[in-house]
Amino acid sequence: MTTSIGGTTGVTFPDLSVQPIAAGAYTFGFKNRIINGGMQIAQRGTSYTSGENNDGDYTLDRWYLLSDGNNIVDITRTVTVPTGAQNSIGLDVETINKKFGIAQIIEANNCYDAIGGNVTLSFQAKVSSVTKLDNVKCAIVAWSGTADVVTNDIISAWNVEGTNPTLIANATYENSPVNLNVTTSFASYSVTANVDTASAKNIILFIWSDVTDTTLGDFLYITNVQLEKGSTATSFDVRPYTTELQLCQRYYSVGSISNGGGAGYKYGLNTATTMFNSTHTFPVEMRDAPTIALGTPTYVNCSTIAASFDGTYSNEGFLTRVTVTATGSYRASGTSWTATAEL
Repeated sequence: MTTSIGGTTGVTFPDLSVQPIAAGAYTFGFKNRIINGGMQIAQRGTSYTSGENNDGDYTLDRWYLLSDGNNIVDITRTVTVPTGAQNSIGLDVETINKKFGIAQIIEANNCYDAIGGNVTLSFQAKVSSVTKLDNVKCAIVAWSGTADVVTNDIISAWNVEGTNPTLIANATYENSPVNLNVTTSFASYSVTANVDTASAKNIILFIWSDVTDTTLGDFLYITNVQLEKGSTATSFDVRPYTTELQLCQRYYSVGSISNGGGAGYKYGLNTATTMFNSTHTFPVEMRDAPTIALGTPTYVNCSTIAASFDGTYSNEGFLTRVTVTATGSYRASGTSWTATAEL
């Protein structure tokens, strides 16, 4: 079909009224329900060692650690990747003979339409050695408790080598996890399950090492994790970096109280003779009113360098206060903040 735009002819478009669109030709929507499946986003940092790698700790954005104890594995965002990938998550054995893995909870708003039908989990993985790290498994888990009120440590008992961990109440395996026979070369793995647990509200992805005879320094690498509707694994859905970051910032966000993301000043007017109020807006609206942590600030024209979070906040932003000497305009800079609304 030839059409004219602004007087210019000769531009050809497909006539969609008579030509069918090939399946998979367009990827509008949210095919991959996993966020940060390519392990690119690391707002908390790119390395997690003792004190930051406890059972249940969040690491790379949206991914949290599940392990039989604390300091079982160090976590690193790596560039050990298959062709076409940019990053992977590396799990480095620090305490031998313990099971460990990673998980992601999918918000109810992002998976409600997949519950009751078939879904497929796919990812790429490899290990540094198959001498000991020779039984990697994955699971699609349904949560039938209150929507988005998920106990992130879904393991009741890790059990002996080769026996799947026992899940807590309201968490159910939707597939029967088996040894994937992961090797020292990256390969693609997938499982399909029908999410048919009664009253399921959330879906949780869980990938783990199921052995209890490991060697210090062994690595498990995982990347390109995808959960999609249907019974077939399709190519990994690469979203624009900014889009992926914004999806992550719905759950966790970090910033600086300043006028320009870490440089300059944040201006504000005090509402009383001794208080300076400063408002701060999150990059995107967060999933829920978050938990906020403030760093130590530097203030200009203030009699006391002591900021506090006064409890005024929402999923859109928050307010800080500092003591001043008189009414007027004041400037603040330099203090970092984090806001957490993880599931």
